[in-house]
Amino acid sequence: MARISKYGLRTLIVLIALALAGVAVRYFTRPAPVAVVLVPVERGEVETTVSNTRAGTVKACRRSRLAPAIGGQVAQLSVREGDRVDDGQILMVIWNEDLEARVQLAASEELAASARVQEACLNAEVAEREAERQQRLARQRLVAEEIVDRATTEAKARAAACQAARAAREVARANTTAARANLARTVLRAPFDGVVAEVNAELGEFVTPSPPGIPTPPAVDLIDYRCLYVAAPIDEVDAPAIRTGMTACVSLDAFPERRCQAKVRRIAPYVLDVEKQARTVEVEVEFAGETDSADLLPGYTADVEIVLERRDNVLRVPTETVLEGSRVLVYREPDGMLESRRFERGLSNWRYTQVLSGLGEGEKVVLSVDREGVEAGARATPEATQAAPGG
Repeated sequence: MARISKYGLRTLIVLIALALAGVAVRYFTRPAPVAVVLVPVERGEVETTVSNTRAGTVKACRRSRLAPAIGGQVAQLSVREGDRVDDGQILMVIWNEDLEARVQLAASEELAASARVQEACLNAEVAEREAERQQRLARQRLVAEEIVDRATTEAKARAAACQAARAAREVARANTTAARANLARTVLRAPFDGVVAEVNAELGEFVTPSPPGIPTPPAVDLIDYRCLYVAAPIDEVDAPAIRTGMTACVSLDAFPERRCQAKVRRIAPYVLDVEKQARTVEVEVEFAGETDSADLLPGYTADVEIVLERRDNVLRVPTETVLEGSRVLVYREPDGMLESRRFERGLSNWRYTQVLSGLGEGEKVVLSVDREGVEAGARATPEATQAAPGG
């Protein structure tokens, strides 16, 4: 075996030293692993949903902006803002002593008319009996025919007077009814059980009804607090897929929890052109019961998410993990590297995306994709492995 020359040995030693130095430099200068948050690919529910384009509003099923039918001075104000009232309860009374006097006068005239009816009809009965008596005597040839004619005519005249008196009594009753109706126009009553949202009058002030075509603040704003719903604008592109009866979730700024027992109750049969390039269809969503609408107030801001399709027990990943081109970053546990993986997706919403193929249950994908240095081929250190967000 040939011996290696001293020159060749030295060259080999130098090359080995350079290789080791390169490995050392590469090892000590390599980028530090990036910290990532991981979530597992798991099974669960995935939905396809549509949401409102602008904020929706909680509204009452019944709301009446009430004002007296006639103007006048407020003589009685029985409620304040926030009061709960019953159907038919008096809210406000306009000064009406003159109308009360007219009702009393009409009632007295009706009473007098009734007395005249009684008098006229009694006279008619007496005249009828007298005519019958004269007719019997005439058949016995005891009285002249002229007396019979006079008695018969008198009976008919008395009967007509009775009918006239009854007609006059009906006129008096109608006058009483009209007077009471005018009096009722001065009394403002609650048309249903509700809560007083606003009062725009004070005792002693003058109020007037709103002129036609000129809206004015209501004297009393009454809301039926027992029935609430959400009206929300849905983009015209999404509206055709919505049907009444579909399940919906309601989110409110004032409350942390989502209320997912709501149903679509109405889809407006027209498109609203509120802003340029912003055409929407108003959709109304009602709550399942009083429990879901408890503590809500009309006027709250609300968002709705309508479920178009739902699939249970399917593979899913949080939509936040999905990158452009239906890709996710998969964490390879053996070497700690991040791998870009394309997968076939199914249903999707802002929370979850269904995995049809390309990912296996239990594999971990990166949730914190927006962090610096998080990319395919990077070394990673799991900062946390957490459950996917609920929903």
